[in-house]
Amino acid sequence: QVQLVESGGGLVQAGGSLRLSCAASGSTFSNNAMGWYRQAPGKQRELVAAISSGGRTNYADSVKGRSTIFRDSAKSTVYLQMNSLKAEDTAAYYCYADHPSSGWRTWGQGTQVTVSS
Repeated sequence: QVQLVESGGGLVQAGGSLRLSCAASGSTFSNNAMGWYRQAPGKQRELVAAISSGGRTNYADSVKGRSTIFRDSAKSTVYLQMNSLKAEDTAAYYCYADHPSSGWRTWGQGTQVTVSS
């Protein structure tokens, strides 16, 4: 069973940058597909970015070109680098990891990103 701990959220001005981190423990990190969702107040949770065990990435259209997801296997950590932040990026961001054989999804506790315009 993997455990996930997110960090890096905060308050930033529009146009600024943040790097979210998701540290994984308790599993063979490199075998997990992982990613980030976000949920703004009153809205459904949406996928922001994902990275497969092989390193393939995909992004929501709303963040494409502004965000990069990458993993550091030595640190068992997945990062979400977000640039040119907009007010509409304000949300709680949640990291997830999928078990490589069962597909069971584990979630982190979430980290808040607030972008002031």
